[in-house]
Amino acid sequence: MKPFLLIKTFVSLVYLSSIGCSSAYQTMKFDKKMVPVKPNYSESKSWAVLPGEYPDLLQNFKKLENNKKADVFYIYPTLLSDKRIKDWNANIWSPSIREDVQQFAVKNQGSAWLNAGDLYVPFYRQVHYRIFVKDYGASAASAWEIAYSDVKSAFQYYLKYYNKGKPIIIASHSQGSMHAKRLIKEFFDQKPLQEKLIAAYLIGTRIFPDEFESIQPMETSDAVGGFVSWNAYKINKLPKNYMDWYKGGVTTNPISWDLQKSSQLNEHKGIVNKDMNIYPKSLRVEVNDGILWTSLPYVPRRFLLSLIHNYHFADINLFWKDIELNAITRVDAWYKKKSDEN
Repeated sequence: MKPFLLIKTFVSLVYLSSIGCSSAYQTMKFDKKMVPVKPNYSESKSWAVLPGEYPDLLQNFKKLENNKKADVFYIYPTLLSDKRIKDWNANIWSPSIREDVQQFAVKNQGSAWLNAGDLYVPFYRQVHYRIFVKDYGASAASAWEIAYSDVKSAFQYYLKYYNKGKPIIIASHSQGSMHAKRLIKEFFDQKPLQEKLIAAYLIGTRIFPDEFESIQPMETSDAVGGFVSWNAYKINKLPKNYMDWYKGGVTTNPISWDLQKSSQLNEHKGIVNKDMNIYPKSLRVEVNDGILWTSLPYVPRRFLLSLIHNYHFADINLFWKDIELNAITRVDAWYKKKSDEN
């Protein structure tokens, strides 16, 4: 039994670290004729989550006082990871893929922003995990464009028909954050829509401090209009690909949300664990260059986590309550700033 429910990502990471090569992944040359049917975002079935149509799995989360003054556009991480799958892009019409998105991503990650605003989660034809293993050239590039084109189309539809002028939080993890980074460059950075950006939570991928022209890392808990990012790893350990994938990236402290380089156990607001209970005061962090060093969490079956160095699969779970409260704080801060300006 694994400590967290993001098993799909966990399995991929453990498998990759154990084989150390890409030969075990089945693959084929990218063929546009084999690409799954694209979503139609005018239809609710192309969305994993829409306000007013929340899945049952979100109904049990505690509702805090919030009048939903904002929107949250969440882009989920890589869940297509089975090494036997030859497809380049996920078939979002597959019941198993749709269930994975709900149970692994929406339930464990997207739920952290549920009380900050109305939650929007599009299904998208994400790219298979193999592209992070080695360079597949044109095939990988074509598959990546398919995935991003879905995210972009969903966001365009959301802006036109759902947003109605409300401020926006962009929330994402891993592959989702890589797409979100591009989305921000196209729609927010030095664009009129930048005024509507409350915050971008670009978690689980490297984001450089100067990644954007005018959107900066946020260095206080109530700053707005910028971004935060981190990659969690076991304290005092570094991944083998540290230089290529992590070094130089913005590393936010997701407990203090400021420039503090470390935290204490009593400052931590809470992990969401496999049992979906919240465990506060469970860990401490140390901010390193591109890596957020995280202590072994005090949760049931913590021994299993002691065997793992890479906490990427739990980048959000580990700080679930911290994220929830911070997102609400930033929504309130955005409205206060607008009120003061007027």
